[in-house]
Amino acid sequence: MPREPYYVQSLERGLAVIRAFDSRNPELTLSDVARACGLTRAAARRFLLTLTDLGYVRTDGRLFSLAPRILELGYSYLSSLSLPEVAEPHLERLVAEVRESSSMSVLDGDDIVYVARVPTSRIMRVAINVGTRFPAYATSMGRVMLAALPEPELDAYLARATMERLTDRTICTPDALRAELRQVHLQGHSIVDQELEEGLRAIAAPIRDRTGAATGAVNISVHAARATVDEIRERLLPPLLAATAAIEADLRVAAPRRTIA
Repeated sequence: MPREPYYVQSLERGLAVIRAFDSRNPELTLSDVARACGLTRAAARRFLLTLTDLGYVRTDGRLFSLAPRILELGYSYLSSLSLPEVAEPHLERLVAEVRESSSMSVLDGDDIVYVARVPTSRIMRVAINVGTRFPAYATSMGRVMLAALPEPELDAYLARATMERLTDRTICTPDALRAELRQVHLQGHSIVDQELEEGLRAIAAPIRDRTGAATGAVNISVHAARATVDEIRERLLPPLLAATAAIEADLRVAAPRRTIA
């Protein structure tokens, strides 16, 4: 596929080197990085040594790993985003009221990315932190944001997204997901019942900006043994909607001085 004239391939490759490190691969050899990024060993070495000189990567001479300074790259985004800092006090009050974990995320490509979280107890096998990503199609927050997309954008998403059956309950076909998103759009919230992980239920509502676009979403997640779907809707939906309304009101005040992503 031809690249645009402005495209800087070396930047793409440098970012690929950074993304090669993750929770499963916190330390990599030069050969590991070259293989993961499709680079020659010589090219991988140049990228790694440059990142080391800049303070973003560290090495003991054989193994490479990300250095704490790499957090600056993500913090640049979070610090320019009013959404998490405005939302966090409301999430804290929501969690104190319902005694269940609550999170906020934004849509990034085909995934949701967590930008704020107030946990109570760990109910998922995977630890969730700011920066954690999940596929949008299988999450309550993802669905309220997908349901708010303009029709052409939703069509494009459904055409390209890879939807795996994560549990026996996961909706994983474009037609079934479109029907579900239509219902989510009408009711203004989404409940996902053990589709992302067995034993996990979640309810989410969107955060909308002045134009009505969904710029983020807030959820409440519970262990399936503690609440049925009907109980979640009856007990958790009212405080969730109150929290999202309060966040939206604060964002309208913050918008003149900060950009809402």
